[in-house]
Amino acid sequence: MFDKLDEVRKKYYELTDKLVDPELMKDNMAFQKTAKEHAELKPVVERYEEYLAEKEAVDEAHSIIKTSDDKDLVELAEMELEEKKGVLDELEDELKKSLLTKDPYDDKNIFLEIRAGTGGDEASLFAGDLLKMYTKYAEMNGWKVEVVDFNETGVGGYKEVVALVKGHGAYSKLKFEAGGHRVQRVPETESGGRIHTSACTVAVLPEAEDVDVHIEQKDLRIDVFRASGAGGQHVNTTDSAVRMTHIPTGVVVSCQDERSQIKNREKAMKLLKSKILEAEIQKKQSAEAASRKLQVGSGDRSERIRTYNFPQNRVTDHRIKESANLDRFLLGEMEDMIDATIAFDQAERLQESGLG
Repeated sequence: MFDKLDEVRKKYYELTDKLVDPELMKDNMAFQKTAKEHAELKPVVERYEEYLAEKEAVDEAHSIIKTSDDKDLVELAEMELEEKKGVLDELEDELKKSLLTKDPYDDKNIFLEIRAGTGGDEASLFAGDLLKMYTKYAEMNGWKVEVVDFNETGVGGYKEVVALVKGHGAYSKLKFEAGGHRVQRVPETESGGRIHTSACTVAVLPEAEDVDVHIEQKDLRIDVFRASGAGGQHVNTTDSAVRMTHIPTGVVVSCQDERSQIKNREKAMKLLKSKILEAEIQKKQSAEAASRKLQVGSGDRSERIRTYNFPQNRVTDHRIKESANLDRFLLGEMEDMIDATIAFDQAERLQESGLG
């Protein structure tokens, strides 16, 4: 591990020298690329140098205790060791995590896609609950949520709904939400008080940029139609809604949130690129996951990741075997569960890499 960290530090200082090179400054693209790489390495190097400084202090304290005849000095050294107990282990653990390959999409915005599965009206209502939950969590993080496409039901739920979540690190926080979400509760229409089980699937797509996915115009079929909705406020009298089909892959997306057809086209194109990018990510993750036993980050939509049990007021994540208060969870208080899932995935990857 420390050989790798020495290489990282060497690379960092090489980039530091490069950034003040007048020749590099003439090439704006190359300068930006170098600056980005330098910025990514900086926190790792700073933490490594902090570790080296702490280790030097600890080694010096051990040396004093072994060799010094000065009782006061030995006592001071023992106090310093007591203060620094666990510090090196904590820093070493952080350094191990910093060496894990960074997901290139972690900083991106996301498209959040929620689809009602088994359970009819009850599943569609649960889809609406999930959208509210994620919206509240996003607001807590200072992110912005825009509904891009929806298919409402007469009972106030959604057959499917797609939202764009804008915020730095949205993908890093929410990527493990992908999969099957199951709800157990007594529907309001159930007179016998029987618990019904329904389900929704969630997909989390990093927002693709032009550099991530390129689409040829000849590979697109674009249809326009009137926006629709059960509530009336989304109903439009013009053909402003847009449906895009990517002919080579058969991927179809639509956008009807905006009253402007141009804006809907822009959002639909972003969603289409993100869908194509997601397929590429899924393919790569499936290949990598072949050797993983737990596959926390597989993102498989058929995998049941969580159960929301209303009678017991409990939400349980089946991957990490942890539970939380359901009422608070639905209010967006998801941070502990999300952090635990991220930590679980990191531990799994550290184990695979031999660093754990």
